[in-house]
Amino acid sequence: MVVGSHQGVPGSSPGARTNNSLSLSWSNVGRLIKGGLVGRPQRGLTMGVQQHVRSLWKTPKASLPPRYRRDRMAGWRREPVFQRIERPTRIDAARRVGYKAKQGVVVVRTRVRRGGLRKSKVHMKRKPSKSGIKKITMAKSIQRMAEERVNRRYPNLEVLNSYWVGQDGKNKFYEVIMLDPAHPVIKSDKQLGWVSSGNSHRGRAFRGKTSAGKRGRGLLNKGKGAEKLRPSLKANKNRGK
Repeated sequence: MVVGSHQGVPGSSPGARTNNSLSLSWSNVGRLIKGGLVGRPQRGLTMGVQQHVRSLWKTPKASLPPRYRRDRMAGWRREPVFQRIERPTRIDAARRVGYKAKQGVVVVRTRVRRGGLRKSKVHMKRKPSKSGIKKITMAKSIQRMAEERVNRRYPNLEVLNSYWVGQDGKNKFYEVIMLDPAHPVIKSDKQLGWVSSGNSHRGRAFRGKTSAGKRGRGLLNKGKGAEKLRPSLKANKNRGK
């Protein structure tokens, strides 16, 4: 079999040969098919939509146009602090932390101011450099603050997890996934039904039971150097951090 020859090409002379002519025998074709070189999809084409979305959100500044991101932040700033949305902005991150598109699952977008701890000046006898007003890092992350504020806004729901969706010069925006423990669909769900069993899951966001809370408590660290983190920081007199 000859691939790319002059046969069947209109206007070609019988003695002419094309530049991309390639001679293959039937045995060679069978060897390619048997080896999987023909008909096998490319590695980059096997990615799903969710993986493509995740790769874009790894570098949002490089993937999204600046004007689009600026207009999005401006629109979010005009919204209320707690805005319920129909579907997640980042479907890859939402599913990674437990989101399901079913009844009893609520997504709320909120914003929290950026920066360190805000402290007022104390007018008492002390050294000015020891007043401790600026450059104080909080012991609680801004993401945990967002989860707690959303939980206070919706006291009948429980925070499952949250994820970052954007930030500007003043605020950080998070989307918080919440569950309704009293909803029959949540009760019958195999993966989410644990939130309805007993009272041990009440106030998860306030007790550091979410992913952001466990990260702030140091429970993601294991092995050497993490001896004072378990069962809790308080049990070890806060010597773990």
